[in-house]
Amino acid sequence: MTESLLLAVKLSVLALIFAIGLGSSAADLAYLWRRPRQLARSLLAMYVAVPAVILLLAKVLPMSPAVRTAVLVLAISAGAPLLPKKLMKLGREGYVFSLVVTSSLLAIVAVPLWVEVLGEVFGRDSSVDPGALARLIAKAFLVPLLLGMLLRPLLPAAAERLSEGMLAFGGVVLSLAGLALLAMHGRLLVASGLGPLLALLGMTVVALAVGHLFGGPDPGDRAALAVSCASRHVGIALLAASSVPGPRTAALVLAYVLASVVVSAVYLRLRARPARKDAARDATPPGDQTI
Repeated sequence: MTESLLLAVKLSVLALIFAIGLGSSAADLAYLWRRPRQLARSLLAMYVAVPAVILLLAKVLPMSPAVRTAVLVLAISAGAPLLPKKLMKLGREGYVFSLVVTSSLLAIVAVPLWVEVLGEVFGRDSSVDPGALARLIAKAFLVPLLLGMLLRPLLPAAAERLSEGMLAFGGVVLSLAGLALLAMHGRLLVASGLGPLLALLGMTVVALAVGHLFGGPDPGDRAALAVSCASRHVGIALLAASSVPGPRTAALVLAYVLASVVVSAVYLRLRARPARKDAARDATPPGDQTI
C-alpha cells in the first residue's frame, strides 16, 4: 500500500510540473531573468540562506538519524511550491511563474551540490547519492516541464484551461496520497516525540522570515517568496525521501507540509491585517475621520 501511495505521489508531481510548463510562456520564464537583482535575491534566499540556516540548526541541535535525514532533505529541497496559481494571488503573475520554472530548472544542479555539502558536514546522514538525485530530478522535473512548454503553442486556446485543470487534479491526488501516507505512518511521528515536530515548525518560521527579508519592496512579491521558502519544493523532498529506506523520512516530510501550511496561513493572516486597516482608513470620508 505504501509503495502504491508513493507511486501516486510521483505521478501527481509529474502531472503538476507538466501543468506548470503548459501554463508558462516564454515571457513568464524571462520575467526574473530581465530583473537580475530580484532574481539574485530570490535564488539567494531559496538556495543559500534558508538551507544554510536549517543545516546549521541540524548541526547544533540533537536529532535522531531519521529526523536529521528528513531535515536535511527538506533543507536542500529548494524551489517554489507546486501550486503557482495560489501564489499568483500574492505576487505578480510573471514573478511567480518565473520563480517556479527557474527554481525547478536550477534544482537539477543546486540540490545535488547541496548533497555534496551534506556529505562533508554530516557524513552519511543524508543517505542520498548526488548523481542519482540529479538524474531523478531531471527526469521528474525537466522533462515534463519542457514537454508542457513545448505543447503550449500547439494548444493556444486550451492550454490555460488544461493547465488549471491538471494543477487542481494533481494537487488533490498529491494531497490525498500524502494524507494517506501520513495516516498510515502517523505512529512514527508519535514515537519520534514532540522535539522533531517542534523542529519542523521552527524550520517553517525560519524559512518564512528569510523569504520575507529577501522579498524586496513589493508586498506581494515579498509574501510570495516567503511562502515559497517555507513550502520548499515538497515534490523534490518527497522524491528524495522515497529513495531513503523506510517510511519515517517521508512521514516527517509530510508533517513538515502540514506545519508549513499552518504557519504560512498565520503569516498571511497577520500580513493582511495592515492592508485591511489601510483600506478601511482610505475608504473613510475625510470629515468622518477622528482627529
